[in-house]
Amino acid sequence: MFVSSETPSAKAAASLLPKRQPSAALSEDDMVQQLQATGRYRILKKLEPRAIATEARPGFPLKGVILDTETTGLNHRKDEIVEVGAVAFTFDEAGNIGDIIGVYGGLQQPSTPIPEEITRLTGITDEMVAGQIIDLQQLRALVEGADLIIAHNAGFDRPFCEAFSPIFAGKAWACSVSEIDWASRRFEGTKLGYLIGQAGYFHEGHRAVDDCFALLEVLAEDCIGFGQTPFAELYQASQRCRVRIYAENSPFDMKDHLKARGYRWSDGSDGRPKCWWTEIAEEGLDDELRYLRSEIYRWDDADPPMRRLTSFDRFRA
Repeated sequence: MFVSSETPSAKAAASLLPKRQPSAALSEDDMVQQLQATGRYRILKKLEPRAIATEARPGFPLKGVILDTETTGLNHRKDEIVEVGAVAFTFDEAGNIGDIIGVYGGLQQPSTPIPEEITRLTGITDEMVAGQIIDLQQLRALVEGADLIIAHNAGFDRPFCEAFSPIFAGKAWACSVSEIDWASRRFEGTKLGYLIGQAGYFHEGHRAVDDCFALLEVLAEDCIGFGQTPFAELYQASQRCRVRIYAENSPFDMKDHLKARGYRWSDGSDGRPKCWWTEIAEEGLDDELRYLRSEIYRWDDADPPMRRLTSFDRFRA
């Protein structure tokens, strides 16, 4: 037999100690707050798509559509759309976002197999799109009446959309990459994944509707220190005219100077003049012409071709 080494007096003393109570279960919010309070964690919340409003609230008379495409490649002249996502919402003149009023997502089988690198990027396979056709009637219902179509890199999406269907013709477009000063808002990049992560969310990227909802949340983000949301900044930018200047016949030895100033080269294959070109805000036109005349052409009467662009013209092929 074994004899306990614990004396009766020790047992009595132990019985007088307070019993440990089971800790109350922490709520999800409490757990997040405790982790963040340590300063050692950054919490990302899964993005939950906003619900479609059964009845749009008054006071938001304008209609916006966030649109995203997945394609078989980068060339709108030969590659094809395999997925379209669109989220329609209301907003007002100040750029305040109202309600979600419609959502559409659809796949389409292209005429050739989807390249492997596109499947790796998007997760869209030939099996998924087999026999699928984008419903233009549903898409038209969202796009018609839109005061502004927003894409994250409209220079890519707009040419594909206009080649795909005439329902996109004559629409005003805005680009959430180039028409928002993300750096001043302390974002580290302009890719949607960077933006959504720094806004405190994560989502399933590279599927069209998911990317649309993700962009909507980033545009609606109330950045500390700013008097307006990114969407309000974007909408204001879309209302301003810009000027595209073509530095035709500029001296060859000036190409590095033009490139350093932000000019881009056009080889003429897209219908633009074969030359260096840039796009600036209209209020910067006089300064840009002074630069070209004094530093590039060195001729006071130089008059390079230019084109004024509104949101109805910008980002077209």
